[in-house]
Amino acid sequence: MLGARCLLRALRSCSTAPCPRHRPSARLSVRDALGSQNASGERVKVQGWVRSVRSQKEVLFLHVNDGSSLESLQVVADSNFDNRELTFGSSVEVLGQLVQSPSKRQNVELKAEKIEVIGNCDAKAFPIKYKEKHPLEYMRQYPHLRCRTNALGSILRVRSEATAAIHSFFKNSGFVHIHTPIITSNDCEGAGELFRVEPSSKIKLPEENFFNVPAFLTVSGQLHLEVMSGAFTQVFTFGPTFRAENSQSRRHLAEFYMVEAEISFVESLQDLMQIMEGLFKTTTMTVLSNCPEDVELCHKFIAPGHKDRLEHMLKNNFLIISYTEAIEILQRASQNFTFTPEVAAVDLLVPGVGELFGGSLREERYHFLKQQLARSGLTEAYQWYLDLRRFGSVPHGGFGMGFERYLQCILGVENIKDVIPFPRFTHSCLL
Repeated sequence: MLGARCLLRALRSCSTAPCPRHRPSARLSVRDALGSQNASGERVKVQGWVRSVRSQKEVLFLHVNDGSSLESLQVVADSNFDNRELTFGSSVEVLGQLVQSPSKRQNVELKAEKIEVIGNCDAKAFPIKYKEKHPLEYMRQYPHLRCRTNALGSILRVRSEATAAIHSFFKNSGFVHIHTPIITSNDCEGAGELFRVEPSSKIKLPEENFFNVPAFLTVSGQLHLEVMSGAFTQVFTFGPTFRAENSQSRRHLAEFYMVEAEISFVESLQDLMQIMEGLFKTTTMTVLSNCPEDVELCHKFIAPGHKDRLEHMLKNNFLIISYTEAIEILQRASQNFTFTPEVAAVDLLVPGVGELFGGSLREERYHFLKQQLARSGLTEAYQWYLDLRRFGSVPHGGFGMGFERYLQCILGVENIKDVIPFPRFTHSCLL
């Protein structure tokens, strides 16, 4: 203890360097600068990319954006700061004073004392042109640059906020987050549209599999979640899934993200439906609260009129019917329709998007499941699945939600390729 006190005194006695006259400039994001409530000349540093340059006789105006918000920060500087390198798209660092703006268009502005161009941008060669509203289809050919546009910037900020909101919903509801594997030996969907995983270089025994069994990129985390629900009751996962579908439609991707949940001690579809509806509405309300400008841009310029449709979905209960109810409706409508065995499953279909949610109660009856697996010749491969029913099985169920389709649903974006940073689909894997 005495040694520590002596060391502390020594350190204090060494701290004799004079204090700087000026406090170092605080680094602020554009979002924080715009939200400043007390802009009274505080010296700050802002870094970002130039969205516009306007030079007058004595004054230079810049708009700088760093991706933290849709709105850019106005920089006001002496015209002497103008130079050829200060162009649309160039990256800059601006030091100056954050002050109240006399303009009604913004609350604050940055009075520049120093402007440094970090990276040049050839505006003529730059595919994104100043003041041009490039169609989403045009920007797909530039996956490395399209995130710098207002439209993609807004979509990806909403994507980030929705991701956080989904995690928050499940955490507040008592779910445990599980990292399900990307490489799997299971075909959960049974559709056969799988990407097989093999080493790029030849192994010593090429006639054998790297994992001793055929391995694939996952199409769903459901089976692994069923394992975990037997220990944690309520579990969820949120990660990439893969389908080798030979489709370039606006609704399909080869790589996309799925939100999946599994709940033990669930005996009715109604219980699942309530969680599905709660997830959708809670997440959406959070996004609307935290990203109003980004959502408004999408509703105004990408999908006019979609705002009313979304408000209707949030204000009203979902009309979700089970497969059995759907079949009964079809049976009443057509005398030639043959009723099929009851299936405890449910889908949420959204016009223009397709299936958004899919859920079901799982088969927990050991002997019935054993017969089904034996009939398909899968008993050995899925013995572990039978074990779950042998050792403390409970009624359980779960659902999945396509994340990109969810973003399409709330933003009104027509093509699924425009709501994911780097879309992968047949004949296309750019970057």
